[in-house]
Amino acid sequence: MNERLVQLFKQNQGVFLSGEQLSKELNCSRTAVWKHIQSLRKEGFEFEAVPKLGYRLLQVPERIDQASLLARLQTRTLGRTIKLYDEVDSTQNIAHELVRNGAGEGTLVIAEQQTKGRGRMGRNWLSPKGKGIWMSVVLKPEIPLPFTPQLTLLVAVALCRTIRKLTPEVGIKWPNDLLVRGKKISGILLESSAEDERLNYVIVGVGISANLKEEDYPDDLREKATSLLIERGEPIDRAALVCDFLLQLEDLYELYRDQGFAPIRTLWEALTVTLQRKVTIQTAQGIEEGTAVAIDDMGALLVAKPDGRTVTYFSGDVGQP
Repeated sequence: MNERLVQLFKQNQGVFLSGEQLSKELNCSRTAVWKHIQSLRKEGFEFEAVPKLGYRLLQVPERIDQASLLARLQTRTLGRTIKLYDEVDSTQNIAHELVRNGAGEGTLVIAEQQTKGRGRMGRNWLSPKGKGIWMSVVLKPEIPLPFTPQLTLLVAVALCRTIRKLTPEVGIKWPNDLLVRGKKISGILLESSAEDERLNYVIVGVGISANLKEEDYPDDLREKATSLLIERGEPIDRAALVCDFLLQLEDLYELYRDQGFAPIRTLWEALTVTLQRKVTIQTAQGIEEGTAVAIDDMGALLVAKPDGRTVTYFSGDVGQP
């Protein structure tokens, strides 16, 4: 029904179509027409509604297409194999399946919408249609399994450097959230497969809230999350953002393979909003407090406690007291 409705508006570009006219064309009630209009708005379509005149289509959401991506890509490996989907449960799930079927390093999975997008610790990730960048990239680094957390910080640096070109206020919260003015704008999820302590592959999941409006967020997230559109006041070219991120990621990935974690650690420390601040750490044992002072060679967070001890955290949710 939504497709038929969009087609009617495209056939009458710039013209107001009344609710009565649309209900006759679609053989449904005017209430049903209104519900479908609302559904399309959630997908990024913009309409003008005027009493007694009806609805007029103002803007169709931009879609990411393979030709546009390949034309802009400057990478040698990452993104050279692209799998595009309109809707999936999770790009992470698709990427795992592709690797099991022989997909190589650099394979990129992008979806316009995720119905079961996930973040760290099993949390749901808001992934509305056509509003953000929901993607996964396959990496096959030749590193010991315990070194995998270093890659999380590497990806965070690549993503932060990319988004800083659009909003300089962005910073990294340990280990992998990107914040603007204290609000989350992007997240990273790494999932690995290993056998006998040997790392087979890593799936890098990245979610960027690109063109979400405030009304796209549920009430409980509006004070915690933001988007590039909200921060800049104008829509973002999602394809260009994907290509820029992949180039940043590839450059840092090659640096990591050549020189190890040390230069990545230095870059991360320069971009973080966590270090040298009082923090709370939500762990399985409860909430602990201290001052974040550094990260170690494995990417773990070092926190100075009030009693003089320094505690190492390999995971946990960081907040402010």
